[in-house]
Amino acid sequence: MTYLPSFHLSNQVVVVTGAGKGIGRALAIGATEAGADVAIIARTEADLKETAGFIRDVGRKAYPIQADITQSKEIEQAVRQIKNEAGKIDVLINNAGMNIRSRASEVTEQEWMQIFQTNLQGAFFMSQKCAEVMKENGGGKMINISSVGGHMALRTGVVYAATKAGMIQMTKNLALEWADDGISVNAIGPWYFKTPLTEKLLEDKQYLKEILDRTPMNRVGELKDLVGAAVFLSSEAANYITGQTLFVDGGMTVYGF
Repeated sequence: MTYLPSFHLSNQVVVVTGAGKGIGRALAIGATEAGADVAIIARTEADLKETAGFIRDVGRKAYPIQADITQSKEIEQAVRQIKNEAGKIDVLINNAGMNIRSRASEVTEQEWMQIFQTNLQGAFFMSQKCAEVMKENGGGKMINISSVGGHMALRTGVVYAATKAGMIQMTKNLALEWADDGISVNAIGPWYFKTPLTEKLLEDKQYLKEILDRTPMNRVGELKDLVGAAVFLSSEAANYITGQTLFVDGGMTVYGF
């Protein structure tokens, strides 16, 4: 008798949005290293080609799709293409996101809509369309990349925080609604990670000090720190987990901000 379940993603088809660079690229490559073929979605063709090259170098199939997930028609076309080319969808990782670090008194309607449509609206309709494909094959797994900012109050970025909090609650609702269809839905809440989007912020020594002062592990995250959590939640090792948010934060949520 054995009890250790598989963490491998052999013969799985994983979909990653916002996979052109940064966290999305790392998650796509990590899924590939775990044995999956990966459909990668991003707006920039050059970034897609580069990520696809990394996936193919590992020896797995890449399905690059240039699409804007703020547009429902492009989501429908992307999911249809994945189904036609890959035949199924086993895992969806809703990673695409953005932030504009405005104070609440300075937020414009355009900023609100741009962040909301990318972070929350896009994730919901990707989930809706991928769920249709998953149900045909008996189920699947979804992972929403939320944020510590969706759980703890931060100094700026109120719209970003609102969308990430919405993603955590959406995770719970979808987990409840789709459990009977064999679909589990979980979220990951990262703290600060080294990415092209945070690079300039982290160069500010005072800003970095404030972050580290509130991080018990006294460092910002490396992209590889997120991959293990995503592979775990994608694998059969997480078959009895749904509706949860796993914070990958170096202990930040112990302190608050």
